[in-house]
Amino acid sequence: MSAPLPPGQRDIGFFPRFGVPDFAAFIPQAGEVSLQLGGNLSRPTTLRLADLQKLPRREVQADFHCVATWSYRGLRWEGWSFKDFYDTFVAPLAPTGATEVYLELRAQDGYRVSLLLADALTPEVLLADRLNGEPLSTEHGAPLRLVAPALYGYKNVKHLSAISLRLNYEVSLVERNTRAHPRGRVAFEERGRGLPAWLYRILYRALFRPILWRYQRIARAGAKKVPST
Repeated sequence: MSAPLPPGQRDIGFFPRFGVPDFAAFIPQAGEVSLQLGGNLSRPTTLRLADLQKLPRREVQADFHCVATWSYRGLRWEGWSFKDFYDTFVAPLAPTGATEVYLELRAQDGYRVSLLLADALTPEVLLADRLNGEPLSTEHGAPLRLVAPALYGYKNVKHLSAISLRLNYEVSLVERNTRAHPRGRVAFEERGRGLPAWLYRILYRALFRPILWRYQRIARAGAKKVPST
């Protein structure tokens, strides 16, 4: 028997490509994995697929929860543990003694969001390149996406292209425009800043279908290709 859905969520029975409409027209090319590391590191570096393949692969089965109150259950993601990735490639370049460390995640299409490092290092967080036994599609984030099941979908960055280490929280343009929460934990209904969770539920539930319609309309109108890096 499936576990109950988190507060305010409903299973919609399908898994749409969904997000901030400003980015709907940009369909990044799948291409090769290229992941830039920067920010407060001793030196910037770029990782390729061959680097990630040095890590053991992992599989995580989890439900996906969007901040707009919809969920899709039982997705099977495959890739590499984010903690293994961080310990191997990022930690050796990071400053010592920092406490409230955040990561800025950036996508090929320009989408950016912040993620508390402590949330990224939990066991179920992946850098995923496969979904339900198939290579990750462009629709759902190819060639590489972050999968953090305990966080709302806006933290699960598709088309991941860069990770920057920050020594404190910095509000990105996306977070400023959408009032996204610095952490976005599903269990605590951290849907946004400044309003109570119950009000965000009502607003997002009412806006889901219009946002999905607008997102799909923009995407169909003529996707602007973003070159892979």
